[in-house]
Amino acid sequence: MEFKILIKKLNDTLSKKEEAIFDSWLKESDLHRVYFSRIKNNYSKDIEDIDIDVEKAWNELSTKLLVRKKKNSNWKYAVAAAIVLLISIPFVTQQLSSEKSLEHHIVTSNIQPGSNKAILTLEDGTQMPLEKDSKFSKGNMVVKGEKVSYNTPVKEANVAEIRYNYLTIPRGGQYFVELSDGTQVWLNSESKIKYPVRFIEGKPRNIELVYGEAYFDVSPSSKHKGATFNVLTKSQEITVLGTEFNVKAYEDENTIYSTLVEGKVAVTSEFGEKLLNPGQQCAINIENNSLTVKNVDVAYETSWRNGYFMFDKESLGHMMKTLSRWYDVEVLFENENNRDIVFSGILNRSDNIEELLNNIKKTGEMDFKIDDKKIIIK
Repeated sequence: MEFKILIKKLNDTLSKKEEAIFDSWLKESDLHRVYFSRIKNNYSKDIEDIDIDVEKAWNELSTKLLVRKKKNSNWKYAVAAAIVLLISIPFVTQQLSSEKSLEHHIVTSNIQPGSNKAILTLEDGTQMPLEKDSKFSKGNMVVKGEKVSYNTPVKEANVAEIRYNYLTIPRGGQYFVELSDGTQVWLNSESKIKYPVRFIEGKPRNIELVYGEAYFDVSPSSKHKGATFNVLTKSQEITVLGTEFNVKAYEDENTIYSTLVEGKVAVTSEFGEKLLNPGQQCAINIENNSLTVKNVDVAYETSWRNGYFMFDKESLGHMMKTLSRWYDVEVLFENENNRDIVFSGILNRSDNIEELLNNIKKTGEMDFKIDDKKIIIK
């Protein structure tokens, strides 16, 4: 997809051939639709009156950037923001080789992106490290690299006692587990889940997100004699019949976020109960005892599962907390005011964090230095 096609679409000047190209691209993914919608909302046709060399801007911005959103931005300069957003998303970055990106930034730190790894704790307390090359089986459990799965043989389907496994994802890790009922769970870094080795037929399917973040694709209750699926966290319970949703409940944050992608879920806590529709997010703030529901961009809230960090007007402090979990680094701010600087953009989770920091530095808002696995924001 060429940048010019998107600009021509905004100005209603596409040819029939270009219109077909655009329509095909738009249908490819939610990420494309979300970003074109945002660019459209922020774009101004007055751009023709601005002296901007689009080709030069494109060349200069051919690396992934995170750009500060000025509170009083004049949106007739939206083409600059549009370019920045576009070069950050997958359909553009696929056009850029890693070699070309590295021409602009010399990476000198030994900080590496996260990878597929976890600690599996069996029902007898045995702990087993899991990594990309792990392969073994035990009972109804099979481990293959980045995935652990459970099956329930027909002859053993009816069990009287539930036995639990734990899957703990360290900082700098992620992992995938398929439960014995077919439910799929993606776990983000610094997360822990408790789940049955086998579920009891016809009984509620209960699991616990002890802490962290997980994305669930739940096997519908119609396949399990009406048995509901329940996710417990420290301050809430989510009841589903068959759906996709994301739960974020980190220990160092006061708010638990539950975001519904498909289906319906009921979120229950001591602060109330809410039924969510697709595209809604429930936020439970433990500190001020509140429960609120709002509409959100699902693509942003679940982007980590697809290999991206997506930030929409996020403070640098919040961004660095998120990134610190994935890159397993400590972040310190010499100037506390820098925590409140607001940025938007996308980062591929496989990218080097030093390249990201160099791009943020280009905005002139901050500087940084790296000391081993410690990042100091100046």
